Amino acid sequence: MNVSSSSSSARDHTVRRKADDKRPEYRIGDVTRLTGLSADTLRYYEKIGLLPSIARTASGIRIYTDKDISRLRFIQRAQKMNFSLAEIASLLTMREAPQRARNNVRELTSMKLEEIEARLKDIRTLRNELQLLLNLCRTSDAGCPIIESLDRHENR
Repeated sequence: MNVSSSSSSARDHTVRRKADDKRPEYRIGDVTRLTGLSADTLRYYEKIGLLPSIARTASGIRIYTDKDISRLRFIQRAQKMNFSLAEIASLLTMREAPQRARNNVRELTSMKLEEIEARLKDIRTLRNELQLLLNLCRTSDAGCPIIESLDRHENR
């Protein structure tokens, strides 16, 4: 396969490389194996702009580069930190000039941390409630306190 970025346009992403260009290139199946992402997800990321337009062979096969793989891994790490796709799009833009974006990244990360702290508080409250219900269930001879509690909350 011989591809290069010298002859691409907005509509035609077909690229040709010089014969001596040995940069790694990956087809969509290779990328799914390397990242664990589905082919549909890769196409979706390209469609919504998380990935730039992917180069294609003359027959239309997408050709990914190491830079694309790096970008996908960045997206995956950001998702694991609970950033939304919109937030990840912002982070990717900021990634291009990290020194200038430092304050914006810090602010976005701080907001994300606040969201996580609020969720943790909710989870601790839920844990305590479930623990209480389990304790009530152990000591109750009649009925089921868990079901009764769920019924009470349903009727509110």
